[in-house]
Amino acid sequence: MASLFSCSIFSGKIKTPDYTASQQYSEGKFRNQKDFNMNDSGTIARIAWRYMTEKRVDASPAGDIPLTQLNKEQLIAENKTGTALYRLGHSSILLATEGEFWLIDPVFSDRASPVQWMGPKRFHPVPINHDQLPEIKGVIISHDHYDHLDQTTIKQLSSIAEYFITPLGIGQLMLDWGVDQQQIHELDWWQHVNIGKLKLTATPAQHFSGRGITGGNQTLWASWSIETPDQKIFYSGDTGYFEGFKKIGERLGPFDLTLIENGAYDQDWSEVHMKPEETLQAHIDVKGKALLPVHNGTFDLALHPWHEPFERISELADAAGVKLVTPETGERLDVANMNGTSFWWRQLTTK
Repeated sequence: MASLFSCSIFSGKIKTPDYTASQQYSEGKFRNQKDFNMNDSGTIARIAWRYMTEKRVDASPAGDIPLTQLNKEQLIAENKTGTALYRLGHSSILLATEGEFWLIDPVFSDRASPVQWMGPKRFHPVPINHDQLPEIKGVIISHDHYDHLDQTTIKQLSSIAEYFITPLGIGQLMLDWGVDQQQIHELDWWQHVNIGKLKLTATPAQHFSGRGITGGNQTLWASWSIETPDQKIFYSGDTGYFEGFKKIGERLGPFDLTLIENGAYDQDWSEVHMKPEETLQAHIDVKGKALLPVHNGTFDLALHPWHEPFERISELADAAGVKLVTPETGERLDVANMNGTSFWWRQLTTK
């Protein structure tokens, strides 16, 4: 049950402030625009049975994933101007714009799990240790699942990151982990904040939250519009496909680059994670120009082969005439001058 494990296992103490002013909050919980039940006992039992009985094919890479090591001096030197980003693995991104550095959903731990002795383990190391990072202007969080919000990482970053920008409710977790209240900005969908060189707008997503089997949806989930001085970037966070993408495109698009989840999908949780065909459609809906697929290549979180998301989205993008960018882990991607698809994963399959 790797995917559910990384999303919501073990009880966590989350206080619940009054969020009744939010249209997303009702009867003590945050809700999607569309109602569905993700954590019913029947679904969990079916998923558990499939993990125990289905034969796996290429669950992990057949070799070392290509990786570029990063360090503070290099990052500062090559990012004095313009906007660039580095994939750190899964959905973790280091964003540099005009000399400022930002992190998106950073997870530096070895496992996407509440404990480090079990749970989904990395296929590759992080290309930079937290103590080698330059000063971080801000940390952007999409939701509270373990593969996107890591307690150890947040504690490590609390002294080198100036701000933490989160959806509603996650600020309390930050406070519990030692982040100062003055560093935290909580946003509801469609609210925005201007910090440093960026304008950040929390946008809708279709997902769920919780760091325990019970007591879920006490915090909100979000996608993000990220506006730099010269470009606009969309980050989907975790989400199923829904009509909200079109509204995001209408209100905030077009986007020069989209970072959209493409991995850990399955028919048993299709409401909260997208198939590659839906990833492509979401990119089109938000009026994206180039697509960088994320939420893949680092953790084993579903029953499909680890490389399948890359292959499927590259075929779909090619057929649709959509520019796909697939940088290696740690490779610098200049947002103003993006190279196309690099099929680096093909050397690591058993075919």
